[in-house]
Amino acid sequence: MRGPNHRRPGASTSSAIASASGKRDPEEDSASASEESGDDEEVSSSSGSESGSESDGEDAERERELERALADVPFGELQRARADGSLAARAASAAKAAAEKKARRASKKRPMEISSKVRPPKLREVIQVPKKVVRDPRFEPVYGSVDKEGFRKRFNFLFDENFPAEKEVCSVFKLKCMDALIRRCSVKTIPSCIFWYMQRLQKMIKKSKDPNAIEEMKSRITWIDKQVKSHSQKNVESEILREHIKKEREAAKAGKRPYYLKKSELRERKLMNKYNELKEAGKLDAFMERRRKKNASKDHRFMPYRRNGDGA
Repeated sequence: MRGPNHRRPGASTSSAIASASGKRDPEEDSASASEESGDDEEVSSSSGSESGSESDGEDAERERELERALADVPFGELQRARADGSLAARAASAAKAAAEKKARRASKKRPMEISSKVRPPKLREVIQVPKKVVRDPRFEPVYGSVDKEGFRKRFNFLFDENFPAEKEVCSVFKLKCMDALIRRCSVKTIPSCIFWYMQRLQKMIKKSKDPNAIEEMKSRITWIDKQVKSHSQKNVESEILREHIKKEREAAKAGKRPYYLKKSELRERKLMNKYNELKEAGKLDAFMERRRKKNASKDHRFMPYRRNGDGA
């Protein structure tokens, strides 16, 4: 029989070992505590030195930023700012602006972040499309001015009235040339052969059966008629100007100053030329009679039919 105070031998030995291990020597505890405190001091001193070096680097960076920000400020403004005491605030704002301007990437694999508060420029940079330059050879100085006399000399075969009619190939070629010239040039450059061209068009109208082609040729004939009628007056003006320019060039060679015709003088010379032509042809009296009747009809038009007053 086992009593209540009976204990197992293993339990007593384990408890004795635990109590022995729990009881330490005070000298060992103090030594271990001193070692731990020394380690903590080393860690704190190393961390303090690291934080101090980082703060020194930040201060140096701030000083450099302040120097850069204040480099563009004039010396007079710096003196006034020092006197007012606003230099520190201005330097702080300049440093802040400089820090905001620096846009850095958090990683080389990331794009640069830009603030959304930056106002975009008014003129956007887009792809510049090259502008199409339209050139008209009539107004280009490279090609020179129009030489009408040279044009007539070069195309003299078109102005020949005695063109051989038996050569059908030549006549067709002449017709094509006339067609191209009338489309690109004015009628006044080809006055002598224009009637031959109109006769050919009338013959082609009779032979053709296409209504569109007939309509086109008829419209071309009417256009040529209008051009021929307006050409006579323009031709007279050009002849008068040509003679005047020739005389003035000779006078300029002699040392005289050139004289330029006025529009009123040009009209007077045109009337004088017309008067001389009618006189030579013997049609001056008939022309003057028609002009007299025309002026009389104008006078009668503006005269009153009855008088207003007592004697009416």
